[in-house]
Order: sequence, then C-alpha cells, then structure tokens
Amino acid sequence: MAPPPSLLFFLLLTLFITITSSQTQKCTTQKPTIPKTNTFYSHCIDLPYLKSFIHYTYNPSNSSLSVAFIASVPPPSGWVSWGLNPTETGMAGTQAIAAYSIDGVVKIKTLDIKSYKVLVPGKLSYEVWDLSAEQSGGLIRIYATFKVPKGNGNEVNQVWQVGPSVTNGKLDVHGFASENLNAKGKLNLSGGQGFIGGGVDSRTKNKNIHGILNAVSWGVLFPLGVIIARYVKTFPSADPAWFYLHVGCQLSAYAIGVAGWATGLKLGSQSAGITYSLHRNIGIALFTLATIQIFALFLRPAKDHKFRFYWNIYHHSFGYAIVIMSLINIFKGFDILLPEKRWKTAYIGVIAALGVIAVLLEVITWIVVLKRKSKKTNNTYDEHNHNGDNREHPFNM
Repeated sequence: MAPPPSLLFFLLLTLFITITSSQTQKCTTQKPTIPKTNTFYSHCIDLPYLKSFIHYTYNPSNSSLSVAFIASVPPPSGWVSWGLNPTETGMAGTQAIAAYSIDGVVKIKTLDIKSYKVLVPGKLSYEVWDLSAEQSGGLIRIYATFKVPKGNGNEVNQVWQVGPSVTNGKLDVHGFASENLNAKGKLNLSGGQGFIGGGVDSRTKNKNIHGILNAVSWGVLFPLGVIIARYVKTFPSADPAWFYLHVGCQLSAYAIGVAGWATGLKLGSQSAGITYSLHRNIGIALFTLATIQIFALFLRPAKDHKFRFYWNIYHHSFGYAIVIMSLINIFKGFDILLPEKRWKTAYIGVIAALGVIAVLLEVITWIVVLKRKSKKTNNTYDEHNHNGDNREHPFNM
C-alpha cells in the first residue's frame, strides 16, 4: 500500500531540511558559551578545512584567549585536536589539546608535539585552565583558556586536526590528504580579519623548492636533451651543435637535480614520522642512474672503437630509464605535495608539448632516413649498371 501524499510530502520536507541544515552549518548558528561565565564568545570562524569551527574571546587585560573548538568526529571512533604553535605555522612544536570519546565518555589529552613522530602527553608550554570537552550530534567541542604571551602581537599560530581512531588511549595517525596538511593558519586575536591563511612556512617552502627543482631538471631538461640527441643529430648540418646542446641539457639537468635531491634529503631529516617509501626509493635509484650516466661523457669511445656498440646500449638504456622514472616520480611528488591544480596542469602541458614534438620529429626523422637510404640504393644501382657488373649489388648473395 502506497503512503498517503501528505506523509510522503512530510518525509521529503524533513529530509530536505536535514540535508540543507547539514550543508549550511555555520559557526554563527552555534552558540557555545565560555565556561563559568556563561557568556558568548566574541568571535567565531568557519575554519576552511576538516569541517571545523573556532569560537574565541581575547582578553588583553590578562592576555588570555578563551577558545571553543568544534569539529566533526571522523568515523568510526575518531579524535579531534586544536592547539597553538608558539614558533611555527606547522604541526611540529604545536601545544595541542585532543579529545575523543570512549563508551560515551569524552577523554582529553594535552600534547607537546615535538615532531611529526614524537607526540608527548603532558603539560603544555602555555598556561591553560578551564579545560573541558563534550560530544553531541557527531561533534566534539573542546573548551580551554590559554595564557598568550604579550610579545606575540595581535596574531597567534593555530593548528587543528582530526584522526580516524584511538588505540589503547593512543591517538592513531591522521590522514595526509590536502585538508589535513592545510589545517593551520594565523588567528587574529581582535577578530578584525578573522582567519588568516597559514602562508608558507619554512618546511613547505623547502617542499616547493624540492618539487620545482626536480620537475625542471629530471622532468623537462633531461627529456629535452634526449630529444635533441635522438632527432637533431639526424641532420648533418646540425653536427656538432646537437652534441653540445645535448651535453648542456644533461649536465644542467644533473646539476639542478643534485640540488633537488639535497632538498629532498633535508626534508626527510625534518620529517622523522613521515616516510614516502616509493617516492624516496625511486629518487635514490634515479640519482644513482643519472650519476652513472654522467660518466658516459668521460667513457665515450670513438665511433670506430669496438666497444662503441656496447657503450651505445648502456648510454641509451640508462637515458630512457631515467626519463621514465623521472616522470613517474614527479607525479608521485605531485600526490605528496598537493599543489594547486594549475601547477600540475601546467607540467602536464609541458610534457604533452614535448611528446608532440618528439612524435613529429620521429616522423620527420624516418622520412629523412628512408629518403637517404633510397637515394643511396639508387646511386649504387646506377653505378653497378654503368660498370656492367651486378655481382656486388646489396641484394645479391
């Protein structure tokens, strides 16, 4: 039996209101109050990542910052955290408060985050009081008041995060998606400008430098050098210019690549708790092959030397392997760095352009080579006919 139209309309209306309210939830619709005083917070911000909100009041008379942090709890039994970083805009050094629920009871931990791997429970470097937490409606609310040093000016570095689960009272590692990595920024204590984007800290800057250096070296210059060596040398008029262009591209690629590899080592030493094994291993193999390839310049035998054939195999196979590994690792790097989409699109455009150029040059090269062979064959045939002797024709046994 079909439900009456009025009941169906009521159910659809309820569903619409539920979906609309969940999609349009704003901090202004929330009304948390400061513990003990039961007064509303002066400012609130819809944080741009992880479905989180911050309510706060700054009291300049005693330099205290009262905060209510509200975030959706990740399933199945996740945790949420918020904290201040006295020195950086990133996670390392953050003095954080984390909360999670076990059997309906909300637990609180204070964490001195020494590094991405070292989370030390215990007293924070900030003085904190009125600390509490509660859970309802799929949200956890953390309340706290921080003593903020007056020398910080009108801004503080805030960092927030959510994680999927808690094991034996220990917070399990959070995700490394773009939202997780970007959950940081500066908080304007006066509320005049609200949330200020976290900008670029030193570690993020090093990651950007690492990505740019490797994309330019292994991802652009090295393939360009291969294209020059494979196609430009076909034309006699380009000899020996093609050789110097090829060597120039490869040496430049290697020099810039060494700088990119060095920044990668530095980033690895700064991120003890984060390891991108595949990206790192490909990078090590790539750098090793490129170093061996550089020696090809000094080990290059003369064209008529008996080892030139084997040198060609070594030089060409290493070169193509480096190009393939470079492209794979650069896109692995994009997945790790998560830059704006336009940067990845721009690089794909450059590689696509090099690919189109390579295809066109491949066709042109084959046309030139086949015409050259055809001309040589015809000249040989005419010469043999003129001499009246066919015994040395190339098709004769």
